[in-house]
Amino acid sequence: MEIACLDLEGVLVPEIWIKFAEKTGIDALKATTRDIPDYDILMQQRLRLLDEHGYGLREIQEVIATLTPLDGAIEFVDWLRERFQVVILSDTFYEFSQPLMRQLGWPTLFCHRLEVDDSNRVVDYCLRQKDPKRQSVIAFKSLYYRVIAAGDSYNDTTMLSEAHAGILFHAPQNVKDEFPQFPSVDTYEDLKKAFINASERSISL
Repeated sequence: MEIACLDLEGVLVPEIWIKFAEKTGIDALKATTRDIPDYDILMQQRLRLLDEHGYGLREIQEVIATLTPLDGAIEFVDWLRERFQVVILSDTFYEFSQPLMRQLGWPTLFCHRLEVDDSNRVVDYCLRQKDPKRQSVIAFKSLYYRVIAAGDSYNDTTMLSEAHAGILFHAPQNVKDEFPQFPSVDTYEDLKKAFINASERSISL
Protein backbone atom coordinates (compact mmCIF):
# COMPACT_ATOMS: atom_id res chain seq x y z
CA MET A 1 0.00 0.00 0.00
CA GLU A 2 1.18 3.51 -0.81
CA ILE A 3 0.71 6.59 1.32
CA ALA A 4 0.89 10.21 0.15
CA CYS A 5 2.41 12.70 2.61
CA LEU A 6 1.82 16.38 1.88
CA ASP A 7 2.92 19.63 3.39
CA LEU A 8 0.03 22.01 4.07
CA GLU A 9 0.95 25.70 3.81
CA GLY A 10 2.17 26.68 0.37
CA VAL A 11 1.04 23.33 -1.04
CA LEU A 12 -2.69 23.20 -0.25
CA VAL A 13 -3.45 26.45 1.60
CA PRO A 14 -1.92 29.94 1.73
CA GLU A 15 0.99 30.67 4.04
CA ILE A 16 -0.81 31.72 7.21
CA TRP A 17 1.97 33.89 8.60
CA ILE A 18 2.30 35.76 5.30
CA LYS A 19 -1.43 36.48 5.26
CA PHE A 20 -1.26 37.68 8.87
CA ALA A 21 1.74 39.85 8.00
CA GLU A 22 -0.18 41.41 5.11
CA LYS A 23 -3.14 42.11 7.40
CA THR A 24 -1.04 43.68 10.17
CA GLY A 25 1.68 45.32 8.08
CA ILE A 26 4.46 43.51 9.97
CA ASP A 27 6.72 42.62 7.06
CA ALA A 28 9.12 40.54 9.19
CA LEU A 29 6.29 38.05 9.81
CA LYS A 30 6.38 37.15 6.12
CA ALA A 31 9.43 34.95 6.74
CA THR A 32 8.67 31.23 6.41
CA THR A 33 10.59 27.97 6.22
CA ARG A 34 11.25 28.88 2.58
CA ASP A 35 13.52 31.62 3.95
CA ILE A 36 14.77 30.39 7.35
CA PRO A 37 15.66 26.67 7.49
CA ASP A 38 15.94 26.55 11.31
CA TYR A 39 12.36 26.25 12.55
CA ASP A 40 13.16 27.27 16.13
CA ILE A 41 14.86 30.48 15.00
CA LEU A 42 11.84 31.22 12.82
CA MET A 43 9.30 30.58 15.58
CA GLN A 44 11.22 32.57 18.19
CA GLN A 45 11.24 35.49 15.75
CA ARG A 46 7.50 35.14 15.23
CA LEU A 47 6.73 35.00 18.96
CA ARG A 48 8.90 38.05 19.61
CA LEU A 49 7.17 40.04 16.87
CA LEU A 50 3.73 39.08 18.17
CA ASP A 51 4.73 40.31 21.63
CA GLU A 52 6.23 43.53 20.33
CA HIS A 53 3.08 44.42 18.40
CA GLY A 54 0.53 43.16 20.94
CA TYR A 55 -1.06 40.42 18.85
CA GLY A 56 -2.20 37.03 20.10
CA LEU A 57 -3.89 33.85 18.94
CA ARG A 58 -7.32 35.43 18.54
CA GLU A 59 -6.10 37.95 15.98
CA ILE A 60 -4.32 35.24 13.96
CA GLN A 61 -7.43 33.04 14.01
CA GLU A 62 -9.53 35.95 12.74
CA VAL A 63 -7.29 36.17 9.66
CA ILE A 64 -7.30 32.37 9.17
CA ALA A 65 -11.13 32.41 9.20
CA THR A 66 -11.02 34.50 6.00
CA LEU A 67 -8.73 32.12 4.08
CA THR A 68 -9.60 29.41 1.56
CA PRO A 69 -7.47 26.60 0.09
CA LEU A 70 -5.39 27.39 -2.98
CA ASP A 71 -7.19 27.17 -6.31
CA GLY A 72 -7.44 23.50 -7.28
CA ALA A 73 -6.31 22.18 -3.88
CA ILE A 74 -9.65 20.68 -2.85
CA GLU A 75 -9.99 18.84 -6.14
CA PHE A 76 -6.40 17.64 -5.92
CA VAL A 77 -6.88 16.23 -2.41
CA ASP A 78 -10.07 14.48 -3.54
CA TRP A 79 -8.18 12.98 -6.51
CA LEU A 80 -5.32 11.87 -4.29
CA ARG A 81 -7.56 10.25 -1.65
CA GLU A 82 -9.17 8.06 -4.29
CA ARG A 83 -5.76 6.62 -5.17
CA PHE A 84 -3.63 6.79 -2.00
CA GLN A 85 -3.89 6.96 1.74
CA VAL A 86 -3.29 10.66 2.48
CA VAL A 87 -1.68 12.33 5.50
CA ILE A 88 -0.84 16.01 5.91
CA LEU A 89 2.51 16.52 7.67
CA SER A 90 2.77 20.15 8.62
CA ASP A 91 4.66 22.58 10.86
CA THR A 92 1.45 24.51 11.43
CA PHE A 93 -0.54 24.30 14.66
CA TYR A 94 -3.83 22.63 15.54
CA GLU A 95 -4.98 26.02 16.85
CA PHE A 96 -4.64 27.39 13.29
CA SER A 97 -5.75 24.53 11.13
CA GLN A 98 -9.43 23.80 11.78
CA PRO A 99 -11.11 26.22 9.32
CA LEU A 100 -8.82 25.17 6.48
CA MET A 101 -8.95 21.44 7.21
CA ARG A 102 -12.74 21.62 7.21
CA GLN A 103 -12.65 23.02 3.68
CA LEU A 104 -10.27 20.24 2.59
CA GLY A 105 -12.63 17.53 3.88
CA TRP A 106 -10.73 16.76 7.11
CA PRO A 107 -7.73 14.77 5.86
CA THR A 108 -5.52 13.39 8.62
CA LEU A 109 -3.19 16.08 9.96
CA PHE A 110 -0.02 15.71 12.04
CA CYS A 111 1.24 19.08 13.32
CA HIS A 112 2.15 21.01 16.48
CA ARG A 113 0.46 22.92 19.31
CA LEU A 114 0.74 26.42 20.71
CA GLU A 115 0.86 27.47 24.35
CA VAL A 116 -1.50 30.39 24.92
CA ASP A 117 -2.08 32.15 28.25
CA ASP A 118 -5.34 33.56 29.62
CA SER A 119 -4.65 36.96 28.06
CA ASN A 120 -4.55 35.53 24.49
CA ARG A 121 -0.74 35.80 24.35
CA VAL A 122 1.12 33.05 22.48
CA VAL A 123 3.82 32.20 24.99
CA ASP A 124 5.45 29.18 23.33
CA TYR A 125 5.08 26.39 20.82
CA CYS A 126 5.24 22.63 21.38
CA LEU A 127 6.70 20.42 18.68
CA ARG A 128 5.04 17.06 18.24
CA GLN A 129 8.58 15.67 18.06
CA LYS A 130 11.96 16.64 16.64
CA ASP A 131 12.11 16.48 12.82
CA PRO A 132 8.47 15.35 12.81
CA LYS A 133 7.94 15.03 9.07
CA ARG A 134 10.90 12.70 8.61
CA GLN A 135 10.00 10.72 11.72
CA SER A 136 6.45 10.26 10.45
CA VAL A 137 7.76 8.87 7.15
CA ILE A 138 10.04 6.49 9.06
CA ALA A 139 7.03 5.32 11.08
CA PHE A 140 4.92 4.74 7.96
CA LYS A 141 7.76 2.77 6.38
CA SER A 142 7.95 0.61 9.50
CA LEU A 143 4.29 -0.25 8.83
CA TYR A 144 5.32 -1.34 5.32
CA TYR A 145 3.80 1.62 3.50
CA ARG A 146 5.54 2.91 0.41
CA VAL A 147 5.73 6.69 0.92
CA ILE A 148 5.49 9.41 -1.72
CA ALA A 149 5.89 12.92 -0.28
CA ALA A 150 5.47 16.44 -1.61
CA GLY A 151 6.43 19.79 -0.10
CA ASP A 152 7.78 23.22 -0.93
CA SER A 153 10.20 24.35 1.78
CA TYR A 154 13.45 23.62 3.59
CA ASN A 155 11.54 21.93 6.42
CA ASP A 156 10.10 19.44 3.93
CA THR A 157 13.41 18.22 2.55
CA THR A 158 14.13 15.61 5.24
CA MET A 159 10.64 14.20 4.62
CA LEU A 160 11.27 14.10 0.87
CA SER A 161 14.67 12.46 1.39
CA GLU A 162 13.28 9.79 3.72
CA ALA A 163 10.33 8.96 1.47
CA HIS A 164 10.60 6.39 -1.29
CA ALA A 165 9.91 9.30 -3.66
CA GLY A 166 10.00 13.04 -2.94
CA ILE A 167 8.51 15.86 -5.03
CA LEU A 168 8.95 19.61 -4.75
CA PHE A 169 5.73 21.49 -5.42
CA HIS A 170 5.73 25.21 -6.21
CA ALA A 171 9.03 25.57 -4.39
CA PRO A 172 11.09 28.78 -4.48
CA GLN A 173 14.17 28.80 -6.67
CA ASN A 174 16.58 28.68 -3.72
CA VAL A 175 15.08 25.38 -2.53
CA LYS A 176 15.08 23.94 -6.07
CA ASP A 177 18.72 24.93 -6.50
CA GLU A 178 19.82 23.35 -3.22
CA PHE A 179 17.86 20.13 -3.73
CA PRO A 180 18.07 19.30 -7.44
CA GLN A 181 17.63 15.59 -6.71
CA PHE A 182 13.87 16.09 -6.32
CA PRO A 183 11.61 16.54 -9.34
CA SER A 184 9.91 19.93 -9.20
CA VAL A 185 6.44 20.83 -10.46
CA ASP A 186 4.26 23.93 -10.17
CA THR A 187 0.67 22.90 -10.99
CA TYR A 188 -1.70 20.36 -9.50
CA GLU A 189 -2.03 18.63 -12.86
CA ASP A 190 1.72 18.14 -12.97
CA LEU A 191 1.72 17.08 -9.32
CA LYS A 192 -0.83 14.38 -10.16
CA LYS A 193 1.46 13.16 -12.94
CA ALA A 194 4.43 13.19 -10.56
CA PHE A 195 2.54 10.99 -8.09
CA ILE A 196 1.55 8.63 -10.90
CA ASN A 197 5.17 8.43 -12.07
CA ALA A 198 6.38 7.78 -8.51
CA SER A 199 3.80 5.08 -7.84
CA GLU A 200 4.56 1.41 -8.36
CA ARG A 201 0.92 0.79 -9.26
CA SER A 202 -1.02 1.45 -12.44
CA ILE A 203 -2.84 4.73 -11.79
CA SER A 204 -4.76 6.92 -14.20
CA LEU A 205 -5.51 10.61 -14.17
